[in-house]
Amino acid sequence: MSLTKPQLSFSQIINMNVGFFGIQYSFGLQQTAVGPLYSFLGAKEGELPLLFLAGPVTGLLIQPIIGAMSDKTWSPKYGRRKPFFLIGAILCSLCLLAFPFSSSLWMAAGLLWILDAANNTAMEPYRAFIADKLPTNQLAKGFLTQSFFTGLGITLANVSLFVFQSTIKGSSSVGIPYWVYGSFFVGSACSIGSVLWSVSKTPEIPPSEEELAALRASDRGFLTPFLEIIEAIGDMPKVLWQLALVYLFQWYALFCYWQYVPLSIARSVWNTSSEENLKLYEEAAAWTGLVNGFYNIVTFMSAFGLVTLAKKFGPKFVHIVCLLGATVSLMILPNIHDKYLLFAPMIGFGVAWASMMGVPYLLVVNDLPKERYGVYMGIINMMIVIPMIIQTLSFGYIFEHFLGSDPRNAITFAGGLLATAALATSLIKTSPDKFA
Repeated sequence: MSLTKPQLSFSQIINMNVGFFGIQYSFGLQQTAVGPLYSFLGAKEGELPLLFLAGPVTGLLIQPIIGAMSDKTWSPKYGRRKPFFLIGAILCSLCLLAFPFSSSLWMAAGLLWILDAANNTAMEPYRAFIADKLPTNQLAKGFLTQSFFTGLGITLANVSLFVFQSTIKGSSSVGIPYWVYGSFFVGSACSIGSVLWSVSKTPEIPPSEEELAALRASDRGFLTPFLEIIEAIGDMPKVLWQLALVYLFQWYALFCYWQYVPLSIARSVWNTSSEENLKLYEEAAAWTGLVNGFYNIVTFMSAFGLVTLAKKFGPKFVHIVCLLGATVSLMILPNIHDKYLLFAPMIGFGVAWASMMGVPYLLVVNDLPKERYGVYMGIINMMIVIPMIIQTLSFGYIFEHFLGSDPRNAITFAGGLLATAALATSLIKTSPDKFA
């Protein structure tokens, strides 16, 4: 990559991030539709954490490996990062097409493993893509544009659940409602279509002659990516270790929220569960899609505002305030009994989600060597998925023995973890502000 990166126009930054929309549409379906689909196939509430193990495990294994591989890749025709998120998007689209045809719980769980592997293959290079393309003073806009498309993609995924549930009736022989099919089919089209747009509209910056020489001379053996990950972890800047502590609490909390918010809303508003009244639970799940869609509307509406705030007050302060706002939101949510009032606390949660998807990268990007952007973005994702793995293995016990098997308590518990994440953020020592 050249030493001086050109300033990009706002439309160019939008074009390069459009593909993130499709990736996050798929992620939105995983957040809101997969849990109910598991319930339609007979899953018990206490089984949900283990059934969601696919996401964190595939993220742990795939993202750092793809990051290390993309650091060592260059094709004059296809680029460095784009081949990886294109392959991931194709696989993701195929999985989304197949998902609603699941004939058993374990078929659905198996497809989730493949879908998450594809999503992680596509997502990891996108983070490095931003760092590759943009000069330092445009990084905030680049990463928070991804937050914008995160909110937009997940919003449409969640709203599709509500719209299709209201208009498409009937269910398959195994009990999956036909409205679920519609959401997954739209997600399949969005995944591949949006990535193809970004691939066609955004050229990558070619490596310099020195970088090309280093790429040609580098070892390309099977174990090379694994060795580079180990070496990068050994050389990891201190600020990344501090971010890992934040992520331990932040992402454990988010996994609790995504797994249990449909069940919590079913209890607090509809006074039922998936095991007591499946029809009422369908209504609750569809309304949850609308609630989650609303917080993601807030996310894409607030993302660019966070750019200004991060430049003025610093990313650390912004992230602390956003996490505390989400804490209040999750403490209030389980105590609301009117379905229309559920949208109010989602304002704070939506702003926090915008911050989570962009601001932490601003805390660390200036401390990362540019020739290792890919592998370090993968390592940051390891910091995301390890708490998720811990959650899937531990939360079932916590849910049954400490939270009374009540999903409303799971949401409150998640709120307390976000407050702890805010405290951990305050301990981060950041580099001087370079984002103005």
